[in-house]
Amino acid sequence: MISPIAYINKPDDLVESQRLFHGRGHAYPGLEHVNIDWIAPALIITLYAEVERDWLEALCAELASLFSECESLQVQYRCRPRAPFEVMKGEELTQLTAIENELKYHISLGKAQNTGLFLDIAKGRSWVKENSQDKNVLNLFSYTCAFSVAAIAGGAQRVVNIDMAKGALSTGRDNHRLNDHDISKVIFQGIDIFKSWSRIKKYGPYDLLISDPPSFQKGSVDIQRDYYKIISRIPQLVKPGGLLMMCLNSPDLDDAFLKQQVAEHCPECQLVGKIDNPEVFKEAQEGKGLKVYLYQYLVD
Repeated sequence: MISPIAYINKPDDLVESQRLFHGRGHAYPGLEHVNIDWIAPALIITLYAEVERDWLEALCAELASLFSECESLQVQYRCRPRAPFEVMKGEELTQLTAIENELKYHISLGKAQNTGLFLDIAKGRSWVKENSQDKNVLNLFSYTCAFSVAAIAGGAQRVVNIDMAKGALSTGRDNHRLNDHDISKVIFQGIDIFKSWSRIKKYGPYDLLISDPPSFQKGSVDIQRDYYKIISRIPQLVKPGGLLMMCLNSPDLDDAFLKQQVAEHCPECQLVGKIDNPEVFKEAQEGKGLKVYLYQYLVD
């Protein structure tokens, strides 16, 4: 098997957390099952399929040589039940602090499949930080509230975080504290979005709505079936002239799906922009990766 090391350019800035290699985009034949991330001081290899042990150890040796600053080199086996971690070199670090655009986020290794921060939406968080001044922000499917952290850092008047996972919201509260934010400006609601519209509407109307749903969660979300339910509620939630960040992270649904859903279920929304993914998130086929579009809710 070929090595991804030839495709990795060591960044000049090792403070910023970032993806170093994105095999999941299928742009590198034979390496579709490999991702590599840097979250100082750790390197994390994520495997979506089993690999030969000799190949893995050789890759770890190459990475350790290239990144002398690395204190912990770990592998997460997303191909195995419960997605376990293995320490290949250095210390067994389970708690890290990711730094992105001068903001901090708690990262947890070994407790769950996801570590607490999705690196592909980094430019989206930057946009939120730059466009939240004095805004009332609704953050749907907030997970660990990374968008909320960016919004408060950008001067948001208030952010309302909605997610069924109360543990993730607890981490979100800790993320705000990590950045010395005024928690009184942040609301955390551990509720089912599709069953709680009245509670969500209570804190509106909103100047900015962020929707970053999972593509599928058994028993709660099938975004191909459910996205229209969110879009059709925009007139009840968003102020005239308000902005929307609509995300779609399903390899089976393309840009046209999201645009069609908005056009059909809230035609008052006008497309005003698109947020590209970081360059490292290279995709062999357009439309397979994360899609992020910006809309404005315009009414006569």
